[in-house]
Amino acid sequence: MKVLSLRLLLPIAALLVAFGPNPARAQAPLEPAQMSPRTAFYLIWHGVPSPDVRKANSLLALWDDPDFAPVSSAMVSNLMGSSAEKTPKEKLIADEIQQYATLLENSFTIGYVSEPQRRAASKAGGSLNSKPAWNGMFLVYDRTGKEVLLSKAVLRLRTEEKEAPRLSQVTIGGAQVLKAEGKSGISYWAEHGKYAVSTGERSVMEEILGRLDGKLRGAASLTQSAAYQEAQANLGSGLIEFFLRIPDLENLAADSKAGTFQVGPLLDAAGVAALHSVSGHVSFEGAKTHVQAALLGDAATGTPFDVWATGQSSLASLSFVPVDAVSYTSAQLNFLGIYDTVKRVARAAFPQAQQGNADLLDTIAQHKLGMPAAEALGLLTGEFASMQTSASMDSTKQVYFLGIRKRPETLKLMRTVFSDQITSERNEDDITFLKISLGGKQGSTQWNSFNLAVAPDMILGANRVETLREVLAHRAHASAVEGLATAPQFQAGRAKFPEHLNGLSYFDFQKVDWQALKDRWIEEAKKSPVARTMNSSQNVVPSSAPDWLAQCNPQVFSRHLHYSVSVSWKDSKGIHWDQWVE
Repeated sequence: MKVLSLRLLLPIAALLVAFGPNPARAQAPLEPAQMSPRTAFYLIWHGVPSPDVRKANSLLALWDDPDFAPVSSAMVSNLMGSSAEKTPKEKLIADEIQQYATLLENSFTIGYVSEPQRRAASKAGGSLNSKPAWNGMFLVYDRTGKEVLLSKAVLRLRTEEKEAPRLSQVTIGGAQVLKAEGKSGISYWAEHGKYAVSTGERSVMEEILGRLDGKLRGAASLTQSAAYQEAQANLGSGLIEFFLRIPDLENLAADSKAGTFQVGPLLDAAGVAALHSVSGHVSFEGAKTHVQAALLGDAATGTPFDVWATGQSSLASLSFVPVDAVSYTSAQLNFLGIYDTVKRVARAAFPQAQQGNADLLDTIAQHKLGMPAAEALGLLTGEFASMQTSASMDSTKQVYFLGIRKRPETLKLMRTVFSDQITSERNEDDITFLKISLGGKQGSTQWNSFNLAVAPDMILGANRVETLREVLAHRAHASAVEGLATAPQFQAGRAKFPEHLNGLSYFDFQKVDWQALKDRWIEEAKKSPVARTMNSSQNVVPSSAPDWLAQCNPQVFSRHLHYSVSVSWKDSKGIHWDQWVE
């Protein structure tokens, strides 16, 4: 039996939330303070929230609302596959999943323990096949009140295997453990007091049992590692908590080879050693859902953190956004930093005699762009954004932004890149309007185009030029017209975060006309080739429109959801993400 079966675990999780089990938040069966210092990854599930928490929280209340049932049922069905496509055996599995859903009422910890260095060293010194591949995965589950159902689930998983595993009882750490040997490898299963423990390695089972029993009290643990302590602010709370220590990934690849060169030098050139961990949690705080995550390390120049810009206190694209905008998203990347990283890795990939190959990017850029790649990237500020002003989420009202530094040089570059795709160009004051052909022939029904407006500090793009003019007019009268940045709800959300941000996203669910959005989606479905062949006199939703769309009451969204705001920022410790949904 495999240590973990995500094939069953994920559908069970979806069904569990859908049908609403209700115990209080539980303590993790294996806390970080009990974990081996070699733990490279863990995820803790604290159990499904109580009914009071579910009722108070906007997202959970939405999921539990009967009017949302068609959507939630469709999500679960898609996760498990179409019922029409299932064999009788698969349909039985789907029915059993509903029975097993309550297993996730209890807490559990899954994780991975890295291979001991002495074992890895001995394997490296001998034959590659002298020892089986290390499988450090583990699961510790609080089986209180679930003993019978858990045994049934384990038996069901074993019967799924093509060949029945060879089972035997062994004693590990003074406990009786079931050892299963099959084609996929060896696994160990123990029901030890209130806990069920599954591992892929005997030594991992022995260590976990010892830590659960308190026999290793005082021994080194994960919480003493520098990477965990650095990430501790993101850990220790929430329904879900996760931690990944990145240096272990580098060690796994350091001696591996790809073709004629080693992977290690490439990782060194990319500065992967500067990455320490990825961590985060999801928590419910009253009506709000809070998601926090971070990629931590040494955010110095010459490391993967160069991908992200340092951020700004005021985003240039925000000045274009009116107060009635439904959504706005902005991000900032460091294009020159990305380019320098690619160049370093390329140079590390080739031996000294072939370093000319690493300069191939510059040669191609010079030929295609008419200027060096670094110069072309330097014309971009790194900011790109989008906004939606239509309450029905009409794509013709979607606007995209790309920050620029030098308008004349940028226009020259655009003319080179798009060349014969530019079907029209005209200047109006300090704005240049361009129409870009996306394919087909002008005048034919297949002809598609996209409109651009090049302002002194920004390129704007939209399907319709009228949409661009509306946005430009708003900015021209920004002193007399309120923008999104002046909205109290937006300001309240923005005030929670640091001054300098490299990412910002805002969505006002209350400004969406959900009925109009539903009608538009159904109308678009009717325009599909299948729908056009149907009898238009029939007052039914076309077969091309999902059933859940026709059955869902769109007002359920405005009943529970209000707004979402998320940000990201970069500091000397890494990249941080923070989101609130209410």
